[in-house]
Amino acid sequence: MEPRPSVLHWFDVICPFCYVAQQRNAILEGRGLAVVHLAFQIHPEIPAGGIEAGPRVGPMYAALEREAAAAGLPLNWPARLPDTRRALAAAEWVRLNTAQASAGFIRRLFEAHFVLGEDLGDPAVIERHAARAGVDVAGLRAGLDSGAGFAALAEAESLGARHGVRATPSWLIAGELVSGLLPPEEFERLADRALHT
Repeated sequence: MEPRPSVLHWFDVICPFCYVAQQRNAILEGRGLAVVHLAFQIHPEIPAGGIEAGPRVGPMYAALEREAAAAGLPLNWPARLPDTRRALAAAEWVRLNTAQASAGFIRRLFEAHFVLGEDLGDPAVIERHAARAGVDVAGLRAGLDSGAGFAALAEAESLGARHGVRATPSWLIAGELVSGLLPPEEFERLADRALHT
């Protein structure tokens, strides 16, 4: 059996466009592509304690709410934006060391932020969701404490930078960098092209 063609996908767990993009990834996977999720911190300027998010009003936020509803994703705007460095390093460690738990762990991190309003800067929150996704929490903690998870995150970000990633979500599909939340039918077209190139 031939391996499925792969797509690289860069994301941050506090990016609402990435949250909705879970549905776009499902389209790619449903068409037979293997999506490799790579963490990419889009707001490294956020301090360790996080920042107040402020009101979410205007056409962009209304459009995101419609997109989330259409994708069947509950969306509760959190009051604060956390520093996601540790959460993203955890996601990279899990991808490299417990691949079968990776997608579920990322999904739980998105839910923690956009549904439950939990602080992704809190190691206890990260570990709780890792455990629920079937991750060896002691191994994850050791991987973060040793710096291995953070090194993996830096490598994922470096790979993205080499391909021109400047925003999340971004995908590398059949050699083409695609950024932003394009319509679902565009992802269907991109998937078909990737399968036939």
